[in-house]
Amino acid sequence: MGIGISWGAISVINAMPCGIGAVIGTELTTRSEFIPERGTEKTVHITNDPSEPTLLAELCVSAAYTEANVDEPEMWYLKTTSEIPTSRGLKSSSSAANSILSAVFGELGYSVDSLKMIRLGVNCAKRAGVTRTGSFDDACGCHFGGFTITNNIDNEVILMEDFPVYDVILHIPDIKIRKSNLDMNSLTAVCEKQKKIIKQSKTDPLGALTENGRLIAEASGLDNSVAEYVLTEGALAAGITGSGPATAIVVENGKAKRFAESIGLKNTIFTKTRNLMK
Repeated sequence: MGIGISWGAISVINAMPCGIGAVIGTELTTRSEFIPERGTEKTVHITNDPSEPTLLAELCVSAAYTEANVDEPEMWYLKTTSEIPTSRGLKSSSSAANSILSAVFGELGYSVDSLKMIRLGVNCAKRAGVTRTGSFDDACGCHFGGFTITNNIDNEVILMEDFPVYDVILHIPDIKIRKSNLDMNSLTAVCEKQKKIIKQSKTDPLGALTENGRLIAEASGLDNSVAEYVLTEGALAAGITGSGPATAIVVENGKAKRFAESIGLKNTIFTKTRNLMK
């Protein structure tokens, strides 16, 4: 059996307007277990959200076998378990792709460069229709942690560095936002405005996270009121993450639960920022 683990991330810069994305890694995990030649067919079991489509997982398994130059078996079993809610802007697809590829490569005993594996997953995500930009930034952040800026058009890393440990509160609305339903015209229309935030992110990632959240909420018609409220209550940064609707809230290390309780914030997941993998 092959086992693969990846993590989550939150957006500092949404890549959809300009093609430049930036993320901060979090400690939320996705774990995949892959067993070939099990059962009578190819089976994907997404334990945390069984209703989710399985195309991305199937494409990742096939891509791993193709990369390793090994024939894919007629039957296999894949189980994924994730702490990351799906279709909320929290990088669940990127984390899943990373962990699935890692699990299959682990089972095959095949060694692959991390960035090559990430690019394989990005291609699978595009083919599965779960991303508009390829989400190279998300996939890098989920795998490496730290703070990452990427060019998602060329799938190249612009900056990757350590990031301090903060508590992160994720406010999770019940609704999901599918990438296929996004209005890309409204997002690309704010590229000029976002360029200033991209520049800001290189020296002030938390400030950029807040400003990016405001810009994406305005462009997409999303409710950013939770972010605005927690900022008045002392949050260090807050904003819509990814294409939403989740809000990422950053507070000082060790203060997340007390902060959320003090303002009566519900529907939350608590995590921390994750240091860059060495």
